[in-house]
Formats: sequence, C-alpha cells, structure tokens
Amino acid sequence: MRRALATTPSAEGATDAVALDLEGRRRRRHVVQTRSGEAILIDLAEAPSLKAGQGLRLEDGTVLEVEALPEPVVEIRSPDLVKIAWHLGNRHLPTEIRADSLRIRPDHVIEAMLKGLGAELQHLGAAFEPETGAYGHHHDRGHG
Repeated sequence: MRRALATTPSAEGATDAVALDLEGRRRRRHVVQTRSGEAILIDLAEAPSLKAGQGLRLEDGTVLEVEALPEPVVEIRSPDLVKIAWHLGNRHLPTEIRADSLRIRPDHVIEAMLKGLGAELQHLGAAFEPETGAYGHHHDRGHG
C-alpha cells in the first residue's frame, strides 16, 4: 500500500484524487480510497488541516488532489452575522465564514438559539471548511 507522507499547498500535477469529509481532512493517519479505487495510507507527522484543492504527496512523489466531501451543514443568514458569529465563537463551534453567511454542523440546541436571534437557517449537504483559528489548529467542541 502506498503512503502519503506530506501535504502540498496545491494539487498541481495530481494523477488521482481522494474525497474526504472534514474529519478525514484533519486526521493524521488513516487508510483512504482514491477515486480510481486504490487504497492509500495517509501517514503524516502531524494532524493536517487540509482544504479542497490541496495535495497529498505520496512517497514515490505522486500527488493526489484533496476533494471535500459534502456533509450535513446548516447555512446561517442574518442581517447581524457578526452577532451570530460571536455567539458561535463563544461556544467554540467550528464555523465556516462565507461572504454572506456562516455554516455550522447541525445541532438542534444551537439552531433554536440562532432562530431566537432572528437567523434564517437552511440545511444543506455541502463541503464544510470551518476556520482553523488564530493559531492554525483545529478545535472541535472540547478543549484538548
């Protein structure tokens, strides 16, 4: 089984692709299947924060393009997105910041709070690319 040992900022010259959800793009070591059906071991020194369009460099120099799999997300729209973003950040929720909306993972308690703040919510299946934070580390709901 070939191994991916490094990441690249772009997938230029990629010969195949691997589609991963958010957790798959953040895991340091796991087996994935490429679009062509080959099993690849991702074996990185540190946990990555891969985004769609970046690459994984295999030990033989081959590059795989990283694709973001659609997953359940809630798109949030509001005339006061800054206030909404503050409430989400205060709860340490992974949040994707877009030009005119925010995206989070579905959570009925948070969704009720957002509706109470006047937000419009739409459930989607889309790539989820939350901010990684000021220091570039991914944090989910807890503290490490």
